Amino acid sequence: MASTIQALPSEVVHLITASEVIDSFASVVRELIENSLDAGATRIIVSLCPQQWRVRVADNGCGMSLEDLQKAATAHSTSKISSPTDLWKINSLGFRGEALHSLTTLANLEILSRAETQPQGKRGCNGWRIVYGNGGEALIMEAAAIAPGTVTVISDLFGNCNGRRQGLPSIAQQMKAVQAVIQQTALCHPGVTWQVWQNEREWFAIYPSSKMGETLSQFLHRVHSSDLQELNNPPNSSLSGVIGLPDRCHRHRPDWVKIAVNGRIVKSQELEQTILGAFHKTLPRDRFPVCFVHLSIPPNQINWNRNPAKTEIYLNQLNYWQEQIAQAIDKALSIDCSTIKESLQVTRVGKLIKAAEAKSGYNFNRRNLEENDNLSKSQFKSESIVQNSSISTIIPLKAVAQINKTYIVAEHPGGMWLIEQHIAHERVLYEQLCEHWQLVKCEPPIILYKLSPTQIEQLQRINLEIEPFGEQLWAIRTVPALLQQRQDCAEAILELSKGGDLTTAQVAVACRSAIRNGTTLSLPQMQQLLDEWQRTRNPRTCPHGRPIYLSLEESALARFFRRHWVIGKSHGI
Repeated sequence: MASTIQALPSEVVHLITASEVIDSFASVVRELIENSLDAGATRIIVSLCPQQWRVRVADNGCGMSLEDLQKAATAHSTSKISSPTDLWKINSLGFRGEALHSLTTLANLEILSRAETQPQGKRGCNGWRIVYGNGGEALIMEAAAIAPGTVTVISDLFGNCNGRRQGLPSIAQQMKAVQAVIQQTALCHPGVTWQVWQNEREWFAIYPSSKMGETLSQFLHRVHSSDLQELNNPPNSSLSGVIGLPDRCHRHRPDWVKIAVNGRIVKSQELEQTILGAFHKTLPRDRFPVCFVHLSIPPNQINWNRNPAKTEIYLNQLNYWQEQIAQAIDKALSIDCSTIKESLQVTRVGKLIKAAEAKSGYNFNRRNLEENDNLSKSQFKSESIVQNSSISTIIPLKAVAQINKTYIVAEHPGGMWLIEQHIAHERVLYEQLCEHWQLVKCEPPIILYKLSPTQIEQLQRINLEIEPFGEQLWAIRTVPALLQQRQDCAEAILELSKGGDLTTAQVAVACRSAIRNGTTLSLPQMQQLLDEWQRTRNPRTCPHGRPIYLSLEESALARFFRRHWVIGKSHGI
């Protein structure tokens, strides 16, 4: 196999900013996983032993030949560029040839690798192991049995620089920085599987996904993928990303305003300000958006030589990309308001809603919610007749419209109601599940990787059939009937494994299976949902305790519009 790693010519070395890039655990991890991604890896395992100052990164990439391994840690050696012109067509994450060489001066470096095309040698040895000395010279070279890919081991990091060790943040802060580096890199490469270990125990894992929102929701555990909106800006396919819907998903600091260019998170104050400006009219005061924007920019429009860590760049057409980002966010946040005038009197509408809420009889108390769920049907019917805001079959509800693909407008003789379709359907499904909790066979079974004993016990507790399927693999052979046909069934089972009793599982299944906000419903579909919702035992709140409907009574409407029941007087005659 021909060598691909070459020493850079001196004229290229002088063009590249020369500076140390290894200054922490996070920078070590960043450089090594970028090498793995450049090698085409789809599975990366990071193992950390911070007390021992040790990092190990294993991948299933293309691997290296013996000739490449011998040159991999020498100064300014890389397979990514070879001439000055290559600096303007960089498509890889790494290109300077500095990282491994720097590591040999700061730590002990060992690499095991096998190229994809490397034939199996004697005694099953099909790869090579090299231990490097200070300066990148190969000290130990021996054959090794290894699958195609590369394993890089860094030990005794900063062992010869005790002052640098003492100047670093605490171990907890460094591990938090490592976690951020891996999560942000995973967001740029959602098709990669990540396993991260700390002190020989699994720390966290990131599963591959076809959508950035599904990847992001694995980091922000309080954010559901339904709280996120993908950024699609056709015909401009060079911009993608995901934003948090402002009414459900925002943060108290701008720590999740992220920008990536060609697979790497970068800092750009100009682009970040563009994002914040696009959200400033939609967020509560002193709150910041969740937003990730990934730009695919021709390499000749980027100068990576602004910062040695390659986190800051120069863009040739900054104004153009600012405009593209603003348009994409505006499009994602826009709703069809063609029938609503901009001069809508927001203050008066606020007073109307306040008046309506006073009549709605919502009950947020958890204890009362549980008591309501335990009411018998006869008790609920009698209560409905007494309370104007409760639902009874004697009140005919007629679906008349859908607002923003989220709310159903229903008319009745006493006024009108606004019903949130997702949580109304969630209430319907939850009560159906409580009465008919049905588990069905799943063929083929769902295979989950590395479940903890607690997760296994939890799935058994809710009566799912689970059995070993190989090393660290588990087969789920029965699933709740509502989840059987869903594409995200495996993610739902993982969610169920994280704790709670059967009731909690039923709530989670109902929430995941309910109609999503943003789904267009026809009038017959809306009417069917209203009819089913009216028949539930506790239609006032969803299983999580949120109110399902807003009551706008005729009397409240009359007061708001100042109607006087004297003929002619209300018209100013």
